Amino acid sequence: MNNFVYYNPVKILFGAGQIEKISKEIPSEAKILMLYGGGSIKSNGVYDQVKIALEDFDLTEFGGIEPNPTYETLMEAVKIVNEKNIDFLLAVGGGSVIDGTKFVAAAAKYQGDDPWDLLSKGAKVKDAVSLATVLTLPATGSEVNGNSVISRKSTQEKLAFGHPRLFPVFSVLDPQVVASLPERQVRNGIVDAYIHVIEQYLTYPVHAELQDKWAESILTSLIEIGPEVLKSPDNYHHAANLMWLASMALGGIIKVGCPEDWSTHMIGHELTAMHGVDHALSLAIVLPGVMDEMREEKREKLLQYAERIWGIRAGDDDERIDEAIKQTNYFFQRLGMETRLSDHNIGHETIDEIQKRFESRPGFDALSETETLTPERVKRLLESRL
Repeated sequence: MNNFVYYNPVKILFGAGQIEKISKEIPSEAKILMLYGGGSIKSNGVYDQVKIALEDFDLTEFGGIEPNPTYETLMEAVKIVNEKNIDFLLAVGGGSVIDGTKFVAAAAKYQGDDPWDLLSKGAKVKDAVSLATVLTLPATGSEVNGNSVISRKSTQEKLAFGHPRLFPVFSVLDPQVVASLPERQVRNGIVDAYIHVIEQYLTYPVHAELQDKWAESILTSLIEIGPEVLKSPDNYHHAANLMWLASMALGGIIKVGCPEDWSTHMIGHELTAMHGVDHALSLAIVLPGVMDEMREEKREKLLQYAERIWGIRAGDDDERIDEAIKQTNYFFQRLGMETRLSDHNIGHETIDEIQKRFESRPGFDALSETETLTPERVKRLLESRL
């Protein structure tokens, strides 16, 4: 197992009725900006609960953050933060709202010419506005980490950044919200969480048995619980387990001392940026291709995955790997995902453009934990997903 540092300072308020406690977690003199998305929080009761909890605070609101939060929209929020001397941000929503709030937190304190440099040039986060979250959609794990993914409409880019200063001070996780979510969002959350685990697990062995078993328990639980939540979203216990699984999938603990491979995400981001494909759907399209293309580099863990997750023991190595890929793809399809590029009218032109982008973008010319996934191989694996 590799050397590691693990850091997660987020205080979790988990369970029904926790929103009313947020007033005790925020300094009484704080000037708060509450950020949210398209307004679903106003129909499911979350908005009213937050407003009541913060009725004695200096509170400003900013709505309209998109499902893939854009730089253009978020910079409007940055203006408000600076004009009103906001010193506390409260993200009320899913991963997109939380990711967007993290960017606002960093951008408002950025001293350079363009905060986009935080994503495009790897500019350092030196300071950030304090933030917290009220989670309304189990999926990204953004409520328990310091990572963020932001899109820019003008360039059709979707890039990631992160920093320990962007960890939420606290996060409220109330499973009751799952009952009011559209099926599409629940499905996306299940798949997103599943592939977050895969990107930290499906690499190469480093004798990290505890981390492997943790990762495998999350995967098998998602396989068992995911379909049940879709059938009965008002079942509190299933919803609570899904919400906790999604948080643990990207909460940092399963990656400790282990290599990571985020190539599926990097490729999927391009599909979202160029075609507006749901984030989780883009991952479900790409992952089987990555597994197949990288089977030599990932062989040992693919075989472990085949046996421990899908119970596949018969056949030679390649037959077992083929079956594991098939079962993974089938799991996504059972949840309602259409996992071929052609299902979404995406063809060779997009694949060629992604190859060109990766060839020209620093750090994208050698993806994966082994840095062997070249743009040419990315093109090949995407062609296999047509």
